[in-house]
Amino acid sequence: MPPGKYGMQEEWEKEGDQEIMMDFLLPTGIFLKFPVTGNDTIKSIKKMVWKNAKSEALFGALGDPDAYVFTCINETAEREELEEESRRISDVRPFMCVLRLVAREGDRVEKLTNTQISLLIGKGLHEFEAQKNHEVNEFRTKMRTFCEEKAQERQLLPWQQWMGYSFPCDLEPCCYQPANVKSKNSKKIFINVKFEASDESFMLQQDPQDLPMALMRSALKKKATVFRSVRQEPEDYTLQVNGRWEFIYGKHPLCQFKYIVWCLRNGQNPHLTIVHHSTISKYQEEQGRMCNQVYKSRSLSRPPPLPLKKQNTSSLWSINEPFCIHLLQGSRVNADEGMKLVVQAGLFHGSELLCKVVTSSEVAVSSEPLWDQKLEFDINVADLPRMSRLCFALYAVIEKAKKPRGTKKKSKRADCPIAWVNTMVFDYKDQLKTGEVLLSMWPSVPDDKGDLLNPMGTVEKNPNVDSAAGLFIRFHNIRPYPLYYPPLDKISEVEKNGELNFPTKEEYMKLKEIMDNKNYTEFFEDEKELLWKLRAEVRDCFPESLSKLLLITKWNKREEVVQMVSLLTNWPDLPAIHALELLDYSFPDPTVRSFTIRCLRKLSDDELLHYLIQLVQVLKYESYLDCDLTTFLLERALSNRTIGHFLFWHLRSEIHVPSVSLRFGLILEAYCRGNIHHIKLLSKQNEALGKMKALSDFVKSGSQKMTVEDLKLCIRQESYLEALSDLLSPLNPSVILSEICADKCRFMDSKMKPLWLMYKNPCPQGDMVGIIFKNGDDLRQDMLTLQMIQLMENLWKKEGLDLRMIPYGCLSTGNKMGLIEVVKHSDTIANIQRNSSNSAATAAFNKDALLNWLKSKNPEDKLDQAIEVFTLSCAGYCVATYVLGIGDRHNDNIMIRETGQLFHIDFGHFLGNFKRKLGINRERVPFILTYDFVHVIQQGRTNNSEKFERFREYCEQAYKILCRNGTLFVNLFAMMKAAGLPELTSFKDIQYLKDSLALGKSEEEALKNFKVKFNEALRESWKTKVNWMMHSLAKDNRP
Repeated sequence: MPPGKYGMQEEWEKEGDQEIMMDFLLPTGIFLKFPVTGNDTIKSIKKMVWKNAKSEALFGALGDPDAYVFTCINETAEREELEEESRRISDVRPFMCVLRLVAREGDRVEKLTNTQISLLIGKGLHEFEAQKNHEVNEFRTKMRTFCEEKAQERQLLPWQQWMGYSFPCDLEPCCYQPANVKSKNSKKIFINVKFEASDESFMLQQDPQDLPMALMRSALKKKATVFRSVRQEPEDYTLQVNGRWEFIYGKHPLCQFKYIVWCLRNGQNPHLTIVHHSTISKYQEEQGRMCNQVYKSRSLSRPPPLPLKKQNTSSLWSINEPFCIHLLQGSRVNADEGMKLVVQAGLFHGSELLCKVVTSSEVAVSSEPLWDQKLEFDINVADLPRMSRLCFALYAVIEKAKKPRGTKKKSKRADCPIAWVNTMVFDYKDQLKTGEVLLSMWPSVPDDKGDLLNPMGTVEKNPNVDSAAGLFIRFHNIRPYPLYYPPLDKISEVEKNGELNFPTKEEYMKLKEIMDNKNYTEFFEDEKELLWKLRAEVRDCFPESLSKLLLITKWNKREEVVQMVSLLTNWPDLPAIHALELLDYSFPDPTVRSFTIRCLRKLSDDELLHYLIQLVQVLKYESYLDCDLTTFLLERALSNRTIGHFLFWHLRSEIHVPSVSLRFGLILEAYCRGNIHHIKLLSKQNEALGKMKALSDFVKSGSQKMTVEDLKLCIRQESYLEALSDLLSPLNPSVILSEICADKCRFMDSKMKPLWLMYKNPCPQGDMVGIIFKNGDDLRQDMLTLQMIQLMENLWKKEGLDLRMIPYGCLSTGNKMGLIEVVKHSDTIANIQRNSSNSAATAAFNKDALLNWLKSKNPEDKLDQAIEVFTLSCAGYCVATYVLGIGDRHNDNIMIRETGQLFHIDFGHFLGNFKRKLGINRERVPFILTYDFVHVIQQGRTNNSEKFERFREYCEQAYKILCRNGTLFVNLFAMMKAAGLPELTSFKDIQYLKDSLALGKSEEEALKNFKVKFNEALRESWKTKVNWMMHSLAKDNRP
């Protein structure tokens, strides 16, 4: 075997029908050897084993095949039981071609479910058991019980309510009004309705404001008339969109359903099927059966709950002695000889340092440096807040050459950060930690902030224990019995309320001034005192400024903490927009977080979906596994499958990140336990993504130049065709990706060679469905930008402004990989300009190209409508790209649909991070408006100022709406700091957004500034054209 190549991985890469010789070890001691193909399933291989074993000795001792399971050593060198027998051997990929047959032990249903969950979430459940961690075990037990109870409650729902879980309505924020309503008769819309299990369909005329019930009543009446049958009741039926898992029902007018609006806008008739409730009940029963099998087998083996221990709480607040820890030694420390090793320790509550940082003595470099030193903090045990976080940094110091006297810099040494780690002072049961702990550390990333400590980082230890540097510390046993943080109900009323004051007129005016300034994050001492003194006034008159009061609370003073927490108990609920801010790591107190979740419970399912990306990111700030945010997300995911679908993928896409792998893995496991039937659907998506990744690697790694024909040949293999067909789209779980069309698939010529995959539409009248698979690009920034554009569009629509945006689907599904929705019937501005010009140099200056293209796609009376759509969408994207500071805009990443809708793609730079060439900002204007666009808006006439002024009005109206909702955008971006995106790491990045949304300024000031930028963009539009020409030349001259 050549060096560096082990196992059979190359065998599994072969085409599925090629034979591979395998060895089989039977429990009777018999050894078998025979060929199998990569496409064979574990079940079919088991049949072959029984067939071959018939002619061998001791066959009679084997018995029933179901009593046995194959085991193998897998790619990660672990023993794996192959309970999921529908898998192909090429997908199992054993390390060696050996399968061992062993007698099945334990509960088969439970084992099979565990195997399916492990494969789906990308993390073996045995890893959780191997932790031998009480917090992990208790969380798993509690969440499993919670999720299984939710599942059983769901199965008891009446069929209409169950539909609300399985097929939530996909609605516009408000009703759609067609623009070309002229006469009363044209208000009606035509809808094609067919009956389940029948080829007959009827074309019905319906008022768009009618409810689905009215449409069903019309359809049943028509059926009764045509077939002379007994008329049925519409209450027993529901409407399904043809070829999709999407239903139209409930108390919403037809013109609010996204599918119907899409059809109306694109000049198509909606196609629906009337489905009887018995069909829906069958789906419900089928899911119920799957769940009941698992829950029955489990309820027999469930142990009784442990009795709660009596907590001794009286003494913690009476311990007025300093908090200390003992720093023992380090392990696996790697630093240059001649340096000295130092440990810095700080106590934090969120972002606030509770007392002075403590620094250890310097010791000589070694892999196991010894300190054996007591570190004492300038804070009493009694004053430690519940969420105190102990942060360590290990660094080396180098002596520098002495500087001449009189230089300002005192430091003669340089710090070289090595590693950091954080741990909580109290455990998950409120108990002050005691005893020795080994903290495996995270490698430090040197940055320009110069902070060694990282309080925003995780409190998880580095799971890579074998290679990570470690610190041994000891928490002191202050008393011979456990010390618990006292619960709020043990505190006296006097302590809770403290001294409350009524403000003078001057004080009230000063308080109002502080509250009205949205940009306030830093306060002077006198302002802090005033805020604290008038805290009851803040609650009663300015409840939305809770975050300001929390920021000035002295969390290292027990008295203030008690008063703040008790004030929260009767704080009025905040709108979700303001509550989101409190999920930041600056506000870790459990009472604050419980209050925040209480406020978020008012979010509708659609609103929750809009903020889900951020809510998953702030899970990283949670200090314990069991927290209100996790329970809230699971509860909502288990009552709406669309939320469940996206919660699954947002968590699954980061399972490879070591700092969140445990937490996200446990939440994914809990979700699967409460949604047994969803495992199958998600596993199919996961399998398809695995095959897409294999195809992408195949395309990118080809030593000789790969052709599109090679890709098509690969897709046509049985194992690929099967895996890539009949699944729900991860981008939208109501879209069915039924049959992949290998002939229409290709890969794109950009650096990462994205795959362009096309699917037949299950609805004969529908267009093909396209998805792009990207492998090698982090799609999280694109996903965030598109989420913001979607949110902007919703806010505009709610105010009656429909700017025809296209926030196409985009989903990160794993480490630097994900999916993007194909927007059909569209092309890039660059292609349109190139196709109408002879050279790249002149293409960008061809002002008629765009208008001529629109004319060719929209003959006669359709052109005016296309230009209006272009004007609206151009206004929307001009404002969106300006506000979000989206950089690197050129004619290759601005596209246009044949209907006239303009839209942007590829959001690699935002928040003002514009591309620079030779140190010069290549995009001087953050507002993209070229003369080509103006030419189309003015219908090709230079003097058509009326149309252009309308465009300007759209822009200004859109901008004003965003400014009014500025706090929401700032809060959502601030929550994304946890994601670790390169262009969004600190509050400086968010300052760009505050400036572009003119936060803290009046609407007049904001609009005045916007008008200046708008006029500047108009004046500089020729420069944008030059930039586009440079881009086209560069692209044409690529090797």
